[in-house]
Amino acid sequence: MTKKPVRHILSLSGGKDSTAMAIFLRDKIPDLEHVFSDTDKELPETYEYLDKLEAYLGEKIVRLRSDYGFDHWLQVYSGFLPSARMRWCTKMLKIRPFETYIGDDEVNMYIGIRADENRGGYQPYKSNIHPVYPFIEAGMTIDDIHDILEQSGIGFPGYYSWRSRSGCYFCFFQQKREWLGLKEHHPDLFEKAKWYEEEFVRKKQSDVGTKKITNEERHTWNDDEYLHELEQPDRALKILERHKQQVIAAKKRCKSNKLLDVFAQLDEIDGPLPCSFCHI
Repeated sequence: MTKKPVRHILSLSGGKDSTAMAIFLRDKIPDLEHVFSDTDKELPETYEYLDKLEAYLGEKIVRLRSDYGFDHWLQVYSGFLPSARMRWCTKMLKIRPFETYIGDDEVNMYIGIRADENRGGYQPYKSNIHPVYPFIEAGMTIDDIHDILEQSGIGFPGYYSWRSRSGCYFCFFQQKREWLGLKEHHPDLFEKAKWYEEEFVRKKQSDVGTKKITNEERHTWNDDEYLHELEQPDRALKILERHKQQVIAAKKRCKSNKLLDVFAQLDEIDGPLPCSFCHI
């Protein structure tokens, strides 16, 4: 029996690093497959960026989707929104469709982690998937990614003017000022994210009747406040002022004047790092 050839696959997130990886590998691996696990909850800027990359590569990006969407899995998980502690969205809507697409084939999976980063890569559940890190092997840093994107003419995703990572519009790893950015740039999506929080409260209240919902039973995209609380003018002003002070401090620490490099200095996340499958 003839042994099947090893497949070469780059999983795109819609962010700068995986896009730069696609450009970097374009003429190095002719049979490279480009895939994107689409949750159908992505930002419009993400879809626009992928279309731009398709035009540059001159080939279609394979769009993978779960057999069941976010709302189905939300019901399966009893209405509990995904969180840093329970990342079922990544597992069900990103990783599972990708691993189904691969099947039992031997695969070299190319991952866009840079040499100047300190984060773990995708840890496959299947032994036939072999992670490869070309940027690390080549000693490439953020400056190299800037050069690749600028010289190609693709540039950076549009959401980078107000958000530092790719991912769903309601991603729970968003910083508070990024939630306000979502409200400003995509008010309809902000309202949808609010609806998911409020729907959980409505269902929970119907379960407990007249009993008051405790703090432990609150469930939000943020750990400590609802979006309808976060968007209140006084609260929003405090968030933006805090962000302004953080940017000033980050500029003092950062050797580069590039806004993306300054934003990289900002990290309001306390706890687990973002899912590498979604954000690389």
